[in-house]
This record gives sequence, C-alpha cells and structure tokens, in this order.
Amino acid sequence: MNARCLPLLGGAVLLTGCMVSTAPIGPMQYDSPSFERGDAKEVRLNLKMGAGDLKVGSGTRKLMQAYFTYNIPSWKPEVEYNVAGGVGSLTIRQPETHHVNLGNNKYEWDLRLSQDVPLDLKMEFGAGQAQLDLGGLSLRDVEVNMGVGSMQMDLRGTPKTSYNVRVHGGVGEAVVHLPSNVGVYAEASGGIGEIQAHNLRKEEGHWVNDAYADSPVKIHITVEGGVGSIKLLGD
Repeated sequence: MNARCLPLLGGAVLLTGCMVSTAPIGPMQYDSPSFERGDAKEVRLNLKMGAGDLKVGSGTRKLMQAYFTYNIPSWKPEVEYNVAGGVGSLTIRQPETHHVNLGNNKYEWDLRLSQDVPLDLKMEFGAGQAQLDLGGLSLRDVEVNMGVGSMQMDLRGTPKTSYNVRVHGGVGEAVVHLPSNVGVYAEASGGIGEIQAHNLRKEEGHWVNDAYADSPVKIHITVEGGVGSIKLLGD
C-alpha cells in the first residue's frame, strides 16, 4: 500500500480495525515459504490481509509457493498449514497488531497454488489491490470480504465441478471475468453503486450467460454489500 490509498484511508481504518501510526520502515525483506499437500485430499485456504497488494493464481506443483515482499518487520506474514482427516487447512494472515502506515511502505503477497487440489478459498481483504486469477484452480467454494480498494477476479477456465462465489463488499470496485464455456448465474444486492454486465442476459433480477441452461457445470455468483461498482464481464 502506498500514497494512492490515502484518499481511502478513513474507510480502511474503519473496515480493518487498524490504527494510524508510524511503524518503523526497514530494509526490504523477501520471504518465499512453500508447502506440499501431504495427505490432504482437499484444502481450505484462509487469507487475511489488512492492507497491501495481493495476487493469487496457479503456477506451482506444490500445494502453495508464496512470495512475500515487505519493509515493515512487524508485518511479516504468519503462515500455518496442517492436515486432519484428509482436509488441509492453510492460513496466511497479516499480524493482528499491524497498523496503517502513512510512509513509503510496501506490502505484497504473491501466492501460487496447485491446479490439482480441490480448494475452498476464503479471503478477508481490507485495503489496496487484489488480483485473483482463479480460473486455473480446482475451486469448490470462494468467499471474498473486501473493504477499500479494488479487486480483479478472473474465473475463466474449464472447471470440472460447479462452485459458488460470494463477494461481500465494503467500498471500492470489483471486476469479475467470467467463462463462456460453463453456465454462469449472477445476482447482486445491497448498496451497490453501479452494476455492469457484459455478454450476460438479465432475467428477473439476476443474470445468466448463454451456456447456463444446458451446461452441467455452473458457477453461481452472489455480490452483496456496498461495493462502489461491480463489472461482470462474460467472454
């Protein structure tokens, strides 16, 4: 997060529970932890970032390969993975004691995940920018709670099973790229400022694509809350 976020700072403070401070900025640090899936047949991924830039996508044969960049030592991401009963639980969080810093701080997560592991993704994102390239993953369920800033979510791919996507908004904007080769059903409610839907057909308060009626695989998208704007972009 940098100076571009300052106009949004008031909302970010309220939404993330952060306090404005002058946490000391140190030299740039780079961490790259990775995890194998072990005995997990499916994985639940929980991401909790208060403020920063987040990227999530595919691109590793391991369960996860992460690349962290930060220059405030107390913001070092906390990572935990365990497996019980064939279910893996992978949690990555920004430390609870973090603060919004007004200096020239840098905080980035670049997370690359296996395409082969059935995945439930839950994300809490306070302020900044999120780029979620999820179409190449084996998704089972996606839930995003976003605060201030912007989110780009790309679901284009060839999923083998149906799944749900839920986006709960604070303020800011969200853009969702949708596939055309599987069925898409999208609905939005709450204090959403603007909704744009491209290559989707509106039917009684929701949108569907041309493949929805006949496709055995479907993506159900629900957007709720005060997102400033939402764009649903079908291929």
